[in-house]
Amino acid sequence: MKAFKYILFLLLILIIGLAIYIAVQPNEFEVTRTKTINAPAAVVYDNIIDFKNWESWSSWAEADPDMTITLSDKTKGVDGSYSWEDKDGVGTMKTIEAVANKSITQEMQFADFPPSDISWDFKPNEDGTTDATWTISGKDLPFGFKAFATFMGGMEKQIGPHYERSLEKLDSIVVANMKKYSINVNGITQHGGGYYIYNTTSCKISDLANKMQEMMPKVGMYAMNNNIKMAGTAFTSYHKWDIENNAVMFSCCVPTTEKVISSEPDILTGQLKPFKAVKTTLKGDYTNLKEAWETAAKYIQDNNLEELHNASALEVYQTDPMSEPNPANWITEIYIPIKE
Repeated sequence: MKAFKYILFLLLILIIGLAIYIAVQPNEFEVTRTKTINAPAAVVYDNIIDFKNWESWSSWAEADPDMTITLSDKTKGVDGSYSWEDKDGVGTMKTIEAVANKSITQEMQFADFPPSDISWDFKPNEDGTTDATWTISGKDLPFGFKAFATFMGGMEKQIGPHYERSLEKLDSIVVANMKKYSINVNGITQHGGGYYIYNTTSCKISDLANKMQEMMPKVGMYAMNNNIKMAGTAFTSYHKWDIENNAVMFSCCVPTTEKVISSEPDILTGQLKPFKAVKTTLKGDYTNLKEAWETAAKYIQDNNLEELHNASALEVYQTDPMSEPNPANWITEIYIPIKE
């Protein structure tokens, strides 16, 4: 009997000691992780700001296939939310503030625990990548929460590895999505032609991309600075493509509503006559243009059409990479002239 009382006394002391240990634990916590995502800040932001994307890269969802996720009517932007239920209880997440491409502030409520603050910060790097920082914090923690955190090894141990794995998955998913593309041969069409301003050059095929990046902005700036009304989006006109000699002759063009008399010697005025063409549309990165051109050429061959070699083929850029950062959404139309 004395031994039993002694054991109870020791247990009481142990419980009191544990309670004191829990009580003196910090009344707040913060866990943060940063990862460099191989995508522009706008692309990373667009994925995270919409909760419908979270399940695909959530480490918690990966670890618990029985987790039930419920999306609200609004999942994107401020007031967007979702909820989940797992073996430990029910949780909700809501976006309460957002600065496009820069930061997101959210609030998480799990079971009966006090709400936690979630923040995302996006720092763009010169190489086109983004440092994404994900932070969770809480304050004024009740005894029960501190007890749970203590028995589970602390919030850093509980959340840190999940944040690391989730950011790793986010990186791979965003990069994979940026590489998605589609090529569609629209078929035979009639291009309406029209006036345009342009600059022109010839160079090695291997230097084409660099030359275009140098020339196209000059034409666009000339149109803007001179209040020239554009009749559509910028395009490239290919006059010669010589693979054997690694040579290309091309013009960077901006369509205009009327004939423009240029005041600069390297900005010229041209006119496209209406012509019959095979139209092909690429949705995706410009790195897929070679395949798009080959697909268009095969269509011409398979349908016994005859290409008009003395006319220029066009590459029309329906999207502006400056305003659409995700290359998966870039739309380029190819027009190859054919004989009537």
